[in-house]
Amino acid sequence: MAAALPALAHHALSAEFDSTKKVNMEGVVTRIEWMNPHAWLHVDVTNAAGQVERWQFEFGAPVELLRRGWRKQDLKVGDRVSIGGVLAKYREFTANAQSIVLPNGARVFSGSAERPAGVE
Repeated sequence: MAAALPALAHHALSAEFDSTKKVNMEGVVTRIEWMNPHAWLHVDVTNAAGQVERWQFEFGAPVELLRRGWRKQDLKVGDRVSIGGVLAKYREFTANAQSIVLPNGARVFSGSAERPAGVE
């Protein structure tokens, strides 16, 4: 029974995020959290009214990011990034990241549960 608990505790993407509500935004990295079960990226995004919104983006597990070639040093506080993903159902300014354009222009997969079209 104890061996099954970690699997039960993990959620499906659809439990927390709405895959029909896609977002694409650009902002400045304010914090990076490489922790299990998901890494989180915090980004200040300036909205159309000129106000700064503090967004948080869920990524895949750190081990998944490492398998895809990510390294902790790929992003740092102050970097400008573009992120595509899907909105959270119940939390404001929260999304599941699916892809990100790094400061060097490379477009990479975030390791999230759902892949954007054309990403392997």
